[in-house]
Formats: sequence, structure tokens, C-alpha cells
Amino acid sequence: QVQLVESGGGLVQAGDSLRLSCAASGRTFSDYRLAWLRQAPGKEREFVAAISWSGASTLYADSVKEQFTISRDDAKNTLYLQMNSLKPEDTAVYYCAAGGWGMSQNEWRYWGQGTQVTVSS
Repeated sequence: QVQLVESGGGLVQAGDSLRLSCAASGRTFSDYRLAWLRQAPGKEREFVAAISWSGASTLYADSVKEQFTISRDDAKNTLYLQMNSLKPEDTAVYYCAAGGWGMSQNEWRYWGQGTQVTVSS
């Protein structure tokens, strides 16, 4: 199995950028397809973006297309989420996930503990 640890969250203002990281350990990182999901207060966890093995394919939620970019560095065992032009509605706990594919949280097997992103207006 794989262990995932997110970092990079924080408090930012609307319009700012932020890059989240997810460091992996355990089984070979490159064996996994990876994703970011988020959960806002009082809402269900929702899909943000996913990336396939070696980054050949990516998948984005409509709400973050052209705004967020998912990437991976297999040499560093790290997944990234570059978030630009942040909005207050992007405020959520962001989770890194591995071992699945698709837009449902039920599709993903392994999870990190999450990192809080708060965007003030």
C-alpha cells in the first residue's frame, strides 16, 4: 500500500495562487494513478482532478478547469496541485488519493489526511 501526506495549504486572499504537494511512501509511486479531492464545510467530498500513470492523461472537474493544474514527479514521489485565481468557494480541505480512477470518492483506495485551504474575499 501507499502512504500519502499533503502539504502546502494555508490562508490566502481571493486571486492568489497556491501549490499543494502530496508526498508518497510505501509501494512504488509510479504504480498509482492519483487524484485530488476536496471537502468544503457542510458539503460532501468532491472530485477536483486526477492524473494517470506517468501523467499521460488528466481529468478535471468542470469547476476547476483552466484554474487548477495537476502534475506528478515520479522521481520525487510527489503529486502537485497548482491552484490559480483562487476564489472563496475554493475553501476546503484538500485530500490526495491514490489507487483508483474516476470522479467519485468511492473510486479511490488510499487517502492522505488532508490540508486546509482557506480563501478570504
